[in-house]
Amino acid sequence: MKQRSVDAIALVGPTASGKTAAALALADSLQPHGGAEIISVDSALVYRGMDIGTAKPSREELAAVPHHLIDTLDPLQSYSAAEFAKDATPLIRDIRARGKTPLLVGGTMLYLKALLEGLNDMPPTDPEVRAQIHTRAAQLGWPALHAELARVDPPTAARLAPGDSQRIGRALEVWTTTGQSLSSFHQSAKAAAPDWHIPVISLEPLDRAWLHQRIALRFEQMMAAGFMDEVKALRQRGDLNPDLPSMRCVGYRQAWQGLQEGWTEAEICERGIFATRQLAKRQITWLRSMPGRRVVDAQAGDALSQVKQMVMQALTT
Repeated sequence: MKQRSVDAIALVGPTASGKTAAALALADSLQPHGGAEIISVDSALVYRGMDIGTAKPSREELAAVPHHLIDTLDPLQSYSAAEFAKDATPLIRDIRARGKTPLLVGGTMLYLKALLEGLNDMPPTDPEVRAQIHTRAAQLGWPALHAELARVDPPTAARLAPGDSQRIGRALEVWTTTGQSLSSFHQSAKAAAPDWHIPVISLEPLDRAWLHQRIALRFEQMMAAGFMDEVKALRQRGDLNPDLPSMRCVGYRQAWQGLQEGWTEAEICERGIFATRQLAKRQITWLRSMPGRRVVDAQAGDALSQVKQMVMQALTT
């Protein structure tokens, strides 16, 4: 019995695992089958003027295959997982209506989770409440606010580190403004999740040292390509600050702080590499919590062939 057709293919993995190259090759191989378009699942690629430090696909790569949700925002703006899901949903339907396969490519797993598990009616940010929470955090410390969150929303507190100021603050803001826990919003979203059929293929290196070497090499190449000049230009705008989501992106945060505190470029590079490795570790942990994903060893010589085979199997069965 023929299964229902797929709505899209998700190609995910930690940073520097080869997703971009694999996605471009996969899109090329799908040309005889109607072609493909790429939807970026990346919280940094949405920003204009942030090209080198995000390892953004080149102009040639962007021209080779239609890409979506890249260069859509100014770094002064914010973007959420809920907004991604709202933007990606009609894109998937439009691409399918054109007879093509949507490829969801990236490593921002929270975005993919929002798309696969549904949206919620989360209240918008309340600047006044947020300011009050940050004032209390300055007085008591974020671990104390984490303990407070554990009393009103145990499930959310359990998955957050005591120093995760951004997410603790948002969870307490939601509780303060609505009287409901963040986890209750997530549960209601899951219950109303769209009925997507999106196979998830994950490029995950079995040898962590291989990934660490690639991360170091890529960061060194970014530095050589003018990453510091890119960050300096962003700082010189005068309207950006290190607390913005765009400037908290890995690499940019370390470069901004380094310029502020007088670090050498070697120190910035070292700290940027370390932060990127930590990001990759978090991404791998998140991926391992997705039991339905199909794993391909990113460092295998036939990794791309395996990905293509999995995709063709999903599209034809």
